[in-house]
Amino acid sequence: MAKKNPKTVERRAMVEKMRQDQARKERTRSMIILGVCVVVVLGLLTAALIPYLKDQRAKSKVAGTAVEKIGASTSAASCGSVIKKAPTGTARSGANGNHVNTGTKITYPDAPPAFGQHWPNFLSGPEIRNFYSTKDRPEVERLVHSLEHGHTMIWYDDTIKSGSQEYKDLEAIAAKYAGTSTYVNIVPWKSTDGASFPAGKHVAMTHWTANGSDQEGVWQYCGKASGSAISSFVKKYPNTDAPEAGSE
Repeated sequence: MAKKNPKTVERRAMVEKMRQDQARKERTRSMIILGVCVVVVLGLLTAALIPYLKDQRAKSKVAGTAVEKIGASTSAASCGSVIKKAPTGTARSGANGNHVNTGTKITYPDAPPAFGQHWPNFLSGPEIRNFYSTKDRPEVERLVHSLEHGHTMIWYDDTIKSGSQEYKDLEAIAAKYAGTSTYVNIVPWKSTDGASFPAGKHVAMTHWTANGSDQEGVWQYCGKASGSAISSFVKKYPNTDAPEAGSE
C-alpha cells in the first residue's frame, strides 16, 4: 500500500481549513445581513406605527371631548359680534331664481359670502363632507347654493396651514359633526376667492337665514378656531331656517 505524501496531506488540510474559514465568514456575513434587515424592517414598522398610534390617540381624545372644548374659547379666539345683512336684487333667493350658468365666475362682495347668486349644481351625496382641504374644496358658487339649502359654512383663511394646531382643531371640530350633521362644512377661503377677512380674523362662520319672505345673511368672524363659538353659531342658525330648507 502506497504511503500518503506528507505534503499532499498538509495541502489538503490547509485547503479544508480555508474552506471551513470561508464557510464561517459566509455564515457571519449572512447573520450580519439578516440582522441589518431585521433592524431595517423593525425601523420601518416603528416609523409607520408611531404616527398611526398618535393618530388613534388623537382621535380617541377628540371622541371624548365635547366640541365646545376644542380649540380656543369664544373670548380667547377674539370672536366678534354676529353681523346680519339682507340680500337684495339678484342675490336674493326667490321665485325668480338666482342661478347662473355652471362655470360662470361670480365675484362676491363679501368675504366670505353668506348668500348670493350661485351655480344650479349644489353639493349632494358623497360630495358633502364636514371638512375640506384646499385641494378638494368645491367651488364657492356651489357652496353658496348649499348655504341656500341650510348649510353653515365655517371658512378658514390661508394663514391656517395644513398640519398646524389651528388646522387640527378645525379637523377635530368637523369630526364631532361627522355622522350627526351634513349641514356643517368646514372649508378653506383661498386668496384667489376674493377679499381677505377683517384684520386679525382667520375663521368665519356664515349662514343664509329665511323667515317667510324675510332673508338675511349671517356672519361671525374669529381670530382662531373655536369649538364653543362654532357650536353656538350652529345651534342658533340651524339648517331648518334657510330659504330652501330641507334640501341637502
